[in-house]
Amino acid sequence: MADNVVLRFDSVFFEHGHRKPILDEVSFSVRRGSKITLMGQNGAGKSTLFKLITGEIKPEKGRVSLDPGATVAIGRQTVPRDRLDFTIEEFFQEVFHGKDWELPSKAKEVLDAVNLNIPTDRKIRECSGGQQARLLLASALIQDPDILLLDEPTNNLDTAGIEHLTRFLIGYGKTCIVISHDADFLNAFTHGVLYLDVFTHKIEQFVGDYYDVVEEIKARIEKAERENVRLERTIKEKRDQANVFANKGGKLRGVAKRMRTLADDLEDNKADVRREDKTLPSFEIRCADVIGPVITIKTVSVLHKGVAEVKPVDLTLKRNTHLFVSGPNGIGKSTFLESVAKGGPERVEIMPEVKVGYYRQDFSTLDFDKTVFETLLEASEEKNNEVVYKTAARFLLPADLMQNKVESLSEGQKGLLMFARLFLEEPSLLILDEPTNHINFRHIPVIAEALDAYKGTMIFVSHVPDFYAQIRIDEVLDLESL
Repeated sequence: MADNVVLRFDSVFFEHGHRKPILDEVSFSVRRGSKITLMGQNGAGKSTLFKLITGEIKPEKGRVSLDPGATVAIGRQTVPRDRLDFTIEEFFQEVFHGKDWELPSKAKEVLDAVNLNIPTDRKIRECSGGQQARLLLASALIQDPDILLLDEPTNNLDTAGIEHLTRFLIGYGKTCIVISHDADFLNAFTHGVLYLDVFTHKIEQFVGDYYDVVEEIKARIEKAERENVRLERTIKEKRDQANVFANKGGKLRGVAKRMRTLADDLEDNKADVRREDKTLPSFEIRCADVIGPVITIKTVSVLHKGVAEVKPVDLTLKRNTHLFVSGPNGIGKSTFLESVAKGGPERVEIMPEVKVGYYRQDFSTLDFDKTVFETLLEASEEKNNEVVYKTAARFLLPADLMQNKVESLSEGQKGLLMFARLFLEEPSLLILDEPTNHINFRHIPVIAEALDAYKGTMIFVSHVPDFYAQIRIDEVLDLESL
């Protein structure tokens, strides 16, 4: 391999099942020590590309080459469901390549690196979403890889967590490739971009940051569209002339034929304009009218240094009231939302006629063994197939996905499925735990607009200031101040 190149793809072809190409003759190289953003639309195959780099899957054609002796580790988006009952120590043991006696000191080192101070005998299931996000990164770091792959590492992280991760990556001396929709985070430390196009299945390599690439792609699209408009005009002129000559007959028919051939050639020269992600169309989550109080919250359990303390609160929420729950990672926000969703009698009282819609950050309220169609049909009161298919299409879940199991969806598609389900359920009480995790940045303003306009009672958690700044907030419950 050439000097300083640590990773190379040579004419790599890969497809999911027959006639579903993900990568088509993809070639690029990554230099040792560089920090690269991997961009691409939802479902383009970014996570598949990571699996090719780790060797978890093999290309059908072409070659993926690593510098001899180079090691790879990946910080995944989510903890596998079959690992949630592992302790942190067991989770690290599974990936640690050193000697057993080194593990405790290495575990402390990587937990310090990700700013996480929790005992290693704690089960992962007992960790908050933000703590799990840091553990996923720590489990990659403990392998001390030459190539670090990070898949949406800022999901579930609070502001302090993102700042700490950013500082760590700026000082990180090895190669790093990151998938993320957080532009400001990416721009703080990356040197270049690999752009995977969901339609052409090609990868383009760019120098510069996320915003540079977005601007360059936009300029290319505009240039291609201008050229196509010019060609369309010329093509129309040639076809019109061909029709005139053809009607005159005789030798002019040959001229007409040549004109049509020229028009066809010009048609072939039209640029294939890059098609970007579709953006979610505007939508409204409807809800039934509820008279009087919808929910009364009496107590909340707050975690301080791993110890739960029950604190009294006095909150009564009526229809058309939005409550924002704030606090750092690990304080108990997700636990609180879950207790509200389940209607725990010692903490909350939900009026009997109130229908609850719950967006859980790990998507565990979805049945991963059911199909997309079954999931949405269950949520629909009408049980109408046409309504289900139309709703799926509205949330960018195409017809060819409807019979797929939920487990086969990308994390971004699972998020869209959750919103499609809430749209059909029409809940009077909406509980949302980090609803922008994994969602393409183009969709976030549309989701914020829908939640801002929601007329029911809403309780939500988010660590994304640009998102919750767009949503009307009537009450704030700051768990840190209790």
